[in-house]
Amino acid sequence: MESMIQSSCLTCDFRPDRLFCDMPAESLRTFDEIKSLTAYPRSTVLFAEGRPVRGIYILCDGRAKLSICSDTGKRLTLRIAGPGEVLGLGAALSNTPYEVTAELLDHSQVVFVRRKDLLKFLREHREACLQIVRMLSQDLHGAYERVRTIGMIRTRRPRIMFRPRALLV
Repeated sequence: MESMIQSSCLTCDFRPDRLFCDMPAESLRTFDEIKSLTAYPRSTVLFAEGRPVRGIYILCDGRAKLSICSDTGKRLTLRIAGPGEVLGLGAALSNTPYEVTAELLDHSQVVFVRRKDLLKFLREHREACLQIVRMLSQDLHGAYERVRTIGMIRTRRPRIMFRPRALLV
């Protein structure tokens, strides 16, 4: 886990490897103005499924478990998000409640951007919009792949009882 708090996205060594963070310098300066960076302990719930959207969260380091709840109250882990991932993006852009619950699995540094600040940022920095489209496309393709994997799991074949033929005399 990366342990140093980076106050500016401009000086982050990991920026080139992260889709949303790899923006032109002017965009990053503006982004630095609208974000807040916080260190959270393990097991912190960043947001909960069904709750009103507040904004997006970006994992600077650490991991988060993304899960949903069934009608019976059973939790299902969808996937584990890692450093550089943007959480709550679909809900923030559509202004709908969060679709999943995001719980930190590690002590983590997380950036938060309020929804209204994100939308203004995207209007003013169009190159960031393309990054968002790429990220949403990757999320969609990942979801397709998970559904394909689940749907294609071989079911157990029913046992066929071996019945020896009657011996003919």
